[in-house]
Amino acid sequence: MPKTTKAGTAKQSELPGTLKRSDAKAQRTFAKAHDAAAEEYGDAERAHRVAYSALKHTHEKVGDHWEPKDEKGPSDRKAEGGRGTRAETKGGVDANASKKHLYDVARRLDVRGRSSMTKDELVDAIQKENGRRTREAG
Repeated sequence: MPKTTKAGTAKQSELPGTLKRSDAKAQRTFAKAHDAAAEEYGDAERAHRVAYSALKHTHEKVGDHWEPKDEKGPSDRKAEGGRGTRAETKGGVDANASKKHLYDVARRLDVRGRSSMTKDELVDAIQKENGRRTREAG
């Protein structure tokens, strides 16, 4: 099912919940990448993965929605390696961001114990909190 209208805007009824709570740019990025991949590959699951991969280059997941990143680029080793990599995804957390940025995101999400965490621990804690908030938002 196409995720964009003929005018190129995202169809709200076709977007995942986290994107419905995100800005229009995140919605367009996901929807256009999804539609292009669906046309190219003819596989809905692959189109969905491609769309999230494109989104993770421009946005990061913060809580239950996506926010623009300060710098474009892959968000984790999975996004860097592409389809053939065995690397683990970090669920939209910008694992390639600085420790300071990750600490600031953790502070916004009120992650407990953040001041003593390593960069990898901050990524995991943010990912866990994002999942919790997404489940609560429905």
